[in-house]
Amino acid sequence: MRNALSVDVEDWFQVGAFERVIARDSWETLPRRVERNTDAVLDLFDRAGVKATFFTLGWVAARHPALVRRIAEAGHELASHGWDHRRVFTMDEAEFRADLARARAAIEDAGGAAVAGYRAPSFSIDARTPWAHPVLAEQGYAYSSSVAPIRHDHYGWPESPRFAWRPVEGSSLIELPVTTVTVAGRRLAAGGGGFFRLLPFAFSTWAVARTNRSEGRPAIFYFHPWEIDPDQPRPDGAPLKSRLRHYTNLSVMEPKLLKLLGRHQWGRIDEIAAAEQSKLA
Repeated sequence: MRNALSVDVEDWFQVGAFERVIARDSWETLPRRVERNTDAVLDLFDRAGVKATFFTLGWVAARHPALVRRIAEAGHELASHGWDHRRVFTMDEAEFRADLARARAAIEDAGGAAVAGYRAPSFSIDARTPWAHPVLAEQGYAYSSSVAPIRHDHYGWPESPRFAWRPVEGSSLIELPVTTVTVAGRRLAAGGGGFFRLLPFAFSTWAVARTNRSEGRPAIFYFHPWEIDPDQPRPDGAPLKSRLRHYTNLSVMEPKLLKLLGRHQWGRIDEIAAAEQSKLA
């Protein structure tokens, strides 16, 4: 079974862990590493022979249009990660609509390809944002991958379905939640990011295989370009928990990814979304 491989394209200073430490109005003064790191990801995917979806911040696309063009020219899907990593539940409906439009325009202008997919920063579509999926449907998005169906201190919607579902009645929009597994009645995150870096490789590959074989569904996996960059800056003032989540095992991430990519079948999210659409028809 082919699984969904995705990259959330944002720079090291734009992550949720540092949002109270690094002010948005300081971003222009900070060293950018997103282009070199994303190029390294493109090289890694080329070596592994896989294609993926790159959920890209509009802020990044506006400043690195050549990078966005390289992603599209390499055969990967371009999708939206919003404008500047503002969490959806911090916006109202009008602000969300404006954020979507601004990001989509920047990504499409840079990449020369239509954007049909969206992932909320920090999986921030949840029970507090009942208007978010309807706005995405209204704007013509084919799919969203914006929900983490777990309980977490930064995000989560544990009551939501674990697999593809239609969040808007009468719309073909589908939501593709990041992968979880259920162990002894407890739902565990297993879709990548910090969980993949921090947990043993055996757990991650087992979770993908179990999702495929026991539940007959594709895994939805993600990571960030900064996760393969152990030399990135370390800002002062970040809480210990945030520092541990952000910096632990950066040096082992690239070989660990290559190993996972070789173990399972992978593809772009738009391809997996089309297959899941047929199951929901």
